[in-house]
Amino acid sequence: MDFEPWWLIFLPLLFALGWIAARVDIRQMLSETRNLPNSYFKGLNFLLNEEPDRAIDAFVEVAKLDPETTELHFALGSLFRRRGEMERAIRVHQSLLSRADLPQVDRETAQHELAQDFLKAGMLDRAEQAFEQVLDSRFAVPAVRALIRIYESEHDWPRAIEAVKRLRALVDEPVPQLIHYQCERAVAAMATKPPDIPAAEEALDAADNAAAALGAKTNGQASEARIAIERARLARLSSKPERERSYLVSILDIAPEYASLVAADILESYRRVGQQTEGLQLLRNHYMRYPSLDTFNVVFRELRAQEGHRLAWAFAREALRAHPSLLGLDRLLEAELASSGAPDPRTPLSAPDAGASPQGQALASLVPTHEAAAGADLSLLRSLIHKHTQRLDRYACRVCGFEARNFYWQCPGCNSWETYQPRRLEETK
Repeated sequence: MDFEPWWLIFLPLLFALGWIAARVDIRQMLSETRNLPNSYFKGLNFLLNEEPDRAIDAFVEVAKLDPETTELHFALGSLFRRRGEMERAIRVHQSLLSRADLPQVDRETAQHELAQDFLKAGMLDRAEQAFEQVLDSRFAVPAVRALIRIYESEHDWPRAIEAVKRLRALVDEPVPQLIHYQCERAVAAMATKPPDIPAAEEALDAADNAAAALGAKTNGQASEARIAIERARLARLSSKPERERSYLVSILDIAPEYASLVAADILESYRRVGQQTEGLQLLRNHYMRYPSLDTFNVVFRELRAQEGHRLAWAFAREALRAHPSLLGLDRLLEAELASSGAPDPRTPLSAPDAGASPQGQALASLVPTHEAAAGADLSLLRSLIHKHTQRLDRYACRVCGFEARNFYWQCPGCNSWETYQPRRLEETK
């Protein structure tokens, strides 16, 4: 293609058009800058100087002068909520919702933000109402999740179950806590006067169905243990001891780590039918495969009652030699003091085993040989050990670390489900 001289006319023309466009952009930017209140620039300056409190006050002033700045309102509301100033956050979002000209998209956002304000402020009734108003918006999923948390905190299990069903209709994801919701329904039914047996059975059947639906999406051991425990309780209320024992014993196979929670109940179920020896042997065999402090305590006490002091202490020596534990020794001494405060004179103790480990030799040497001094020695020893074991005799949440003396399926600290191990704090370290 040949060059034409008249093309040079376009060069100054293009230059002139670019210069005009630049001038227009600069004038528009300057015009917008002049329209911004001075408080806006003061707020930016305070932020750069790391003075957030003064920056917030400046931006609040901007919001008052220019009500159209919805994004600034949202930013302030979120900032107030993070700082714990819930009253100011609620006021900011309510002022947005009071505007008749607010676009629908911004109105939904303001409603959702207001609901979060109420939830964090602990105003559950108002939070529930606010979240329900955005269930048909783009905030439906987070709103349903929040409603589930609210119903959990209120122990409104039927509504929590309905909310989970609504969540499953929106997103395809497993909800393991649904099993526990159904178990909680069963617990509530069994707690009525008289117990509502049919309602409890229906709830536990629903828990089984929920567990089957989850399948491989969850390990299921804790959930299966929970269902078996509640079914055993229901069988006891229904005066069906054989079925109760069957459910309790099944935990040894389906959830062996959780057997410590029901060891005493298993032994008692065997004792009711005069088979305490078989029950003791069952628990002893289980302890050898899955040692735990609670099972150790049950086995030692029953050995002491059935077979005497010498065999019980022999079991304790072997157990503590294999799994040294201050808490186990504390439980052992507590049982001994509660039983007699002194060794059984009919069954003299053997000397410490020279080949045993230091823990085993130390434990064997602690057994008194003179009845007169036994009670005082054991009492003194137990008081010294107990001071150190009190902080270890707890369950701990894996998520937040909240410690409790009792076992919970739902952590009282962070409200997470199945985060407590069925082991005392000393065993998890």
